[in-house]
Amino acid sequence: MTEKTFPLTKPELEALVKKYPTPFYLYDEGAMRENARRFSAAFSVFPGFCEYYAVKACPNPYILKILASEGFGADCSSLPELILSQKVGLTGEKVMFTSNETPEKEFIYANLMGAVINLDDITHIDYLEKALGTIPELISFRYNPGPLKTGNVLIGNPEEAKYGLTRPQIFEAYADVKKRGAKRFGLHTMVASNELNPDYFIETAVLLFELAVEVQEKTGVSVEFINMGGGIGIPYKPEETAIDYDYIARGMRKAYDKILGPAGLGEVKIFFECGRPITGPYGWLVTQAIHEKHIYREYIGVDASMADLMRPGMYGAYHHLTVLGKEKAPHDQVYDVVGSLCENCDKFAVQRSLPKIDIGDFIIIHDSGAHGRAMGFNYNAKLRAGELLLREDGKIVEIRRRETEADYFATLDFTGLGKFEV
Repeated sequence: MTEKTFPLTKPELEALVKKYPTPFYLYDEGAMRENARRFSAAFSVFPGFCEYYAVKACPNPYILKILASEGFGADCSSLPELILSQKVGLTGEKVMFTSNETPEKEFIYANLMGAVINLDDITHIDYLEKALGTIPELISFRYNPGPLKTGNVLIGNPEEAKYGLTRPQIFEAYADVKKRGAKRFGLHTMVASNELNPDYFIETAVLLFELAVEVQEKTGVSVEFINMGGGIGIPYKPEETAIDYDYIARGMRKAYDKILGPAGLGEVKIFFECGRPITGPYGWLVTQAIHEKHIYREYIGVDASMADLMRPGMYGAYHHLTVLGKEKAPHDQVYDVVGSLCENCDKFAVQRSLPKIDIGDFIIIHDSGAHGRAMGFNYNAKLRAGELLLREDGKIVEIRRRETEADYFATLDFTGLGKFEV
């Protein structure tokens, strides 16, 4: 069981919304730091361990700066993510650039900042060399194990996924870049998302460790790091149990010593690039009940929408909801909790048992600190929520203001339409 908590009391939140009206995201710095240290401590059993935080999960400079101060790097997949990482002081090999269908200019920028370039396809070797005029000294490849590994619902089965090189291509790729002048090499995979079975990651490690040995035997290439990707899940439902980092680390270390050690690869570095378990449980979308509707079902309408948090509508994903101040009240009502988009999938909860909700009640949507605000959008001209940070000293600061109508119109050209003001 996982207890779902919120760091503010109802009176504290009532005071906060006078300055920052709902909806907004709130993140807990202290909880993030504590979790980051647990993660790093568990995997410090490996030489040169580094967690490259998946920037896409929560691309905010305050969050990245906090994690950088805890020793984390950045996992980037686009030019703006590279720039964002650079702005908080993460450059060089503290940045892993893992993208797919990558434009030339993004490879060039990643190379200029010294990031580790992790190629997604064997054809990208020629593309990269043409863009840069050379192959970087350090190069990595993303492996797609195909039928050798089962994926999950979020990322799909590896055979159906667009990512990575096949097993035969991996050997060909390392031999090719070695001939072209590469001297340092990495190996990467990412075959699941939001996985709660810890043995899954140990099994993936075994697969990668065995592949690294075979790469060395067949090509003479010795990888200096193995990037396990991300995929570690979080317990979105209270009845689920959080992943035990130490359990995964112990299992991986046993396989590491058994497989890599005898092959002379006992100093290979181990990396992760998790996002969800690092910030997910320490962020909340705070919204307020503004309507109720009584037809074939009971509905509660809130001032947030799927444009603020798309996971429930897009994936049917579960996010736990609490009604602040009514945590211990009987859950004797059944509601669909919905937003205002012109889409029937704009629902945060479907037929959910909750306490009686009154207009004005605050509804806390838990585990929204990863893939929440980052996946927001502007359909129906909805304006995305802002972000607040609860600092370790108890102060709350705004780290991203909410969007305004002027933001929405900023990229439009009204030339010739007469005077336009917002």
